[in-house]
Amino acid sequence: MLENLLRQGFEALCLPLDALALERYRCFFEYLEEMNKVMNLTAISGQEDVARLHFLDCAALLKLADFSGKSLIDVGTGAGFPGLALKIACPDLKLTLLDSLDKRVKFLRELCRKLGFEETACIHARAEEAPAALRQGFDFAASRAVARLNLLSELCLPFVRPGGVFIAMKGPGAAEELAEARRGIGLLGGGPGRIEDYRIPGTEIVHSAVLIPKSGPTPEKYPRRWAQIKKQPL
Repeated sequence: MLENLLRQGFEALCLPLDALALERYRCFFEYLEEMNKVMNLTAISGQEDVARLHFLDCAALLKLADFSGKSLIDVGTGAGFPGLALKIACPDLKLTLLDSLDKRVKFLRELCRKLGFEETACIHARAEEAPAALRQGFDFAASRAVARLNLLSELCLPFVRPGGVFIAMKGPGAAEELAEARRGIGLLGGGPGRIEDYRIPGTEIVHSAVLIPKSGPTPEKYPRRWAQIKKQPL
């Protein structure tokens, strides 16, 4: 079932999908289901829901940007979404996975080994405390269901080089969040954002991707500590 759902979904998105990618999505699914029994990785389970609500939801981003040969940091990646789901479909994506929970990072390292993605960096750190070497080092930063955009922008935009793009995956209310975050985005070196809505193939679910270009460097004082970000959003 998983393979058929993915074939149909990628066809609906007008995206290529080869046999190796299908094999890797199957491996991802099986290891996710296995480990989800002993640790809290995702509330979504079963072949149909994982195929559509995880894999195809993330793959839809491939319609919005060209990731081939580019670098991406997935901030607060959790079980590897959207980063690993994107890399399976675009293997030459240079991927870094960042998460604050050590046990999730250990899960991701083993998953990357199983997928043959040993070159993928899996880093245990909070975004606001990440190594300085990561600062402004990526073509893309992406994040899915981590925080409201006015908070998330301060965590993610510092990773993006000028000329790159921060992509926030959102559900309903993306326009309101973007309006709320506009001032802070400007302070962080971001340009005017745009919203791209997309429907997950095989469902009536419409999600939004907020794409924020990095127009200039982020001042050194950002990001602040998480407590201050929450207390006084930009």
